Amino acid sequence: MGLLSGLGGLGLGGLENVDIFEDEEKEKEKEAAKAKAAAQLEEKDIIYDRSYTCPVCDGSFVSKTVKSGKAKLIGTDLDLRARYDIVDPGKYDVIVCPQCGYAAISRFFDKITQAQAKLIREKISASVQIPAYNDPICTYKEAMDRYKLALANAVVKKARSSEKAYICLKSAWIARGYRESLQGEQNADAKLIAALEKQEEEYLQNAYKGFVEARQNESFPMCGMDEVTVDYLLAVLAVRVKKYDVASRLIASVLGSPAANPRMKDRARDLKEQVLAELKKSK
Repeated sequence: MGLLSGLGGLGLGGLENVDIFEDEEKEKEKEAAKAKAAAQLEEKDIIYDRSYTCPVCDGSFVSKTVKSGKAKLIGTDLDLRARYDIVDPGKYDVIVCPQCGYAAISRFFDKITQAQAKLIREKISASVQIPAYNDPICTYKEAMDRYKLALANAVVKKARSSEKAYICLKSAWIARGYRESLQGEQNADAKLIAALEKQEEEYLQNAYKGFVEARQNESFPMCGMDEVTVDYLLAVLAVRVKKYDVASRLIASVLGSPAANPRMKDRARDLKEQVLAELKKSK
């Protein structure tokens, strides 16, 4: 007698001999196969060349980008930097036209006016020299160069404070990722690691300055972020620059906002604990 014998009398005879744990075993096997396949993937396996048309010079070119859904999220830093298992997608987020030197983070690449394009042609294209990168992947060194070029373009085209702040924030993330990758190596370059840490702090300070200005003069959404997210991010950056009064005020705003989801409020509570600990330490 099977566990499901007798179901025929209920019109379900096709289920009488089913293995009740078969589906679970199959799912486990599928998950194990997926994990094994992911472990074998390398960064070069999950990037591809995507075609673009430059809005400044109308030239066509390709730029490496990450295939969607191929990298697994493994965590998020306090300042919302996402970390993935195989690749750092931030390395591929700046699009650079190799013909005229126009560069921008992907979300801003096509958002350029004719007046801004004219400024780029006059102050960037006339003198820029794009290095030839021959690596099969975008290295952290290349990524940092690309972000610097994007920031230079943003300054030249008189971009909004939020765009410049966002570039600085993501530049800090790249410097952090670069530093972390070096720290895992034997005989790591201590001077380079220290320099990257200093660069990260400088970028974060400028990100804070830019977002404060943007918060006062621009509307939401801002760089794809709503008001609650920007306030939380500003609170994190305020802690980094030791403006604890500003951080405390912003944290209170997030915790009291009906628009903040539970996860964001949990992050704000964690940040509040950090602020209290740092204030106690400084006394």
